[in-house]
Amino acid sequence: MAALSDEKIQIVRALVEQAPDPVVARLQAALAQAGGDDALASVRQLVDLEADDRRVRNSVLAPIAAMCLGDGRSTDRIRFPKSVLGLLWCGLKRAAPAEVADARGVLRELAGCEHSREAFDRLTRVAAEGVRERQGRDFTAAAEAAAKARENGAGLLAACLDISPVVRLACQRLPEWMNRTDQEVVAQARVAFKDAVTTRTDAAPLFFEMLAAQLAHPWQVLRIISAVMDKPDEHYFAASESALFALRLMDQVDAEMRTVAAIDADGGRDAGRAAAKVVERITEQIGEISAAMRLDREGGWGRRVAQQRAALASTVEARLRELERAIGAALPTRQEKVARRMKAVPKVSQAPDAEAVGRAMTLLQFASDIRGCAGAGGFASSRAKMLEALAETVDTYVEDLLDRLRHGEVEDAAAARAYLEVAAEFAGLIHDPKAAQVVRRRASAV
Repeated sequence: MAALSDEKIQIVRALVEQAPDPVVARLQAALAQAGGDDALASVRQLVDLEADDRRVRNSVLAPIAAMCLGDGRSTDRIRFPKSVLGLLWCGLKRAAPAEVADARGVLRELAGCEHSREAFDRLTRVAAEGVRERQGRDFTAAAEAAAKARENGAGLLAACLDISPVVRLACQRLPEWMNRTDQEVVAQARVAFKDAVTTRTDAAPLFFEMLAAQLAHPWQVLRIISAVMDKPDEHYFAASESALFALRLMDQVDAEMRTVAAIDADGGRDAGRAAAKVVERITEQIGEISAAMRLDREGGWGRRVAQQRAALASTVEARLRELERAIGAALPTRQEKVARRMKAVPKVSQAPDAEAVGRAMTLLQFASDIRGCAGAGGFASSRAKMLEALAETVDTYVEDLLDRLRHGEVEDAAAARAYLEVAAEFAGLIHDPKAAQVVRRRASAV
């Protein structure tokens, strides 16, 4: 097949340049499998060059790359429009082509080495000056895009570029800082913070904001703030420039608490898993706040965190209490006289109610998945008691239904086996997967 014309290549180039990074990466992987197709050779080369260019761009501008998202509008975080990243890079390639070539070579030959930072840092200083002075069309466009997204956006962008060399070094140590809290880590964090505020006197919140953007869970930046401030009491923390990070997290806890209270009981097991993840995250977030400072139970923040912890436990317990009724609806019973007394026995005159089963499965999945955070969340005891009672209910139901199947005392054998399958699913969530297998084997043996 003939190679693509220059005109078509230009069209492809324009499309590739506008594509998001993940799309370019997938396209590169797909073309790598295309073999020696002449028509795709030029496209493959074009995509490879674009992917390499972005790799260099993302390395040079790594300290702010994670902050360039969407339209850059955010009420509680410092963000810049996604387009800013590309505009800065185009500006650097025009204003400092030799330095860009140097950075490209350093990344290729000395990737990950300490020396690579010097070449990258020179470029971020060029970018900061370009944005501040509106030098050239690309830097001007980047500044205007940032300014449009938020008040003083251009100034904040230049400031972030100013302290990028400090943040770049801190980011290399970030995994260690998040997993260790010894004196060496504390000393490193404090030195990095001091270097940032030496570069710019207003850099304190910017430094932590840029580090937070690098984290999978941005609120974990409180660990670094706590290390820098030597785990202050809440009053000192509240009066500092970093107070907004703690307030932001407490507001987030309140918002996520509402999602747990509004869990969709008809959403199925996926909804239960999602709600459990929110509970786990809230538990971690409350723990993060408590570990970052010395809280005063009588103080504003201490009281608020205590109330959030109590509200979480109360909300989870309320959802757990719904389980008893949900299980009863999914595994219905009727009253029957047995040995001169009335007893609840399985009612299997028709197939299980899919809606009732789904609701019970949602709540059971939720109860099962919050096991790991139950202790820290303050609801371990109530969860254990509820599951113990449900285990007895389901186990008794299984035994009664199996016995009735053996003796041919069920209204509908097919429906009875369908209920046993439901009970097996419940047993697997209440006990463990082996319990479900046991119920199924016993059912198949009848």
